[in-house]
Amino acid sequence: MSLKKYLFLMILATIFCLSALILVIFFVSPIQAGTTGLVVFYTALFLTLVGIFSIFGFVFRFIFKKNEFAHKQVRIAFRQACLLAILVATALFIQSQRLLVWWNLLILIILLSTVEYFFTASPTKNEV
Repeated sequence: MSLKKYLFLMILATIFCLSALILVIFFVSPIQAGTTGLVVFYTALFLTLVGIFSIFGFVFRFIFKKNEFAHKQVRIAFRQACLLAILVATALFIQSQRLLVWWNLLILIILLSTVEYFFTASPTKNEV
């Protein structure tokens, strides 16, 4: 897949997920919808955040790391976007349950940082 095609599809998917998130926020009552409404909300939130973080992460990497291949930048930006979206969505979910305290957030950050460390430390087969 070409870089232009990837960016076009990622922007289109992000706009779609953002519109779904906006629809859920304005038209779904969390009290009446129950668990299904919350699952749809957090799924739309997660996918929107992944799209936004992935696009911005790639653009940032493309501008400041010109010596890397674009497909490698896309892969790294997408992985880090997923981890950051997990962090934000999980923190918001924990806060909605009134359980968010600084040590819970610290544990979550350490856990996701460890996952990122294992990805960066392990050699990949198709690394150029």
